[in-house]
Amino acid sequence: MTVKDRIDQNILRELTREGRISNLELAERIGLSPSACLRRVQELERLGVIRGYRAVLDGEAVGRAFVAYVAVGLNLHTKSAQAAFERAMAAAPQVQECHNVAGAIEYLLRVEVADLVAYKRFHTEVLGTVEQVSSITSYIVMGSPKDLRA
Repeated sequence: MTVKDRIDQNILRELTREGRISNLELAERIGLSPSACLRRVQELERLGVIRGYRAVLDGEAVGRAFVAYVAVGLNLHTKSAQAAFERAMAAAPQVQECHNVAGAIEYLLRVEVADLVAYKRFHTEVLGTVEQVSSITSYIVMGSPKDLRA
């Protein structure tokens, strides 16, 4: 499904910026009546264009201030090896994102933990024990001047 028109694009832009905006405020910003705005938002939800709403958490406040992107190579390039790796990552609470990517590696992970000690534990005791893993390269996030994930 693609977005119908500029009104839908504006609705999505505003909801991306502020997902908790009231329908009344959203309608005012978009230039629609509240009922028309609500119908459009509900239709975007029904069609799967809007897949959900999330809270953006402060990593430090929830004990996940240490963030690393981890490039992972697999030793086998089979569907079953990928499925096993993906199951292991789904079970690891430290892994906030797991992306199967094209290129020199198979996966890119976003890992969030309390600190370097917790990351080393994850690296050794979780990722290092997954038999399909052949290479691990860690990229430690030092700052995020732009982060539009919601």
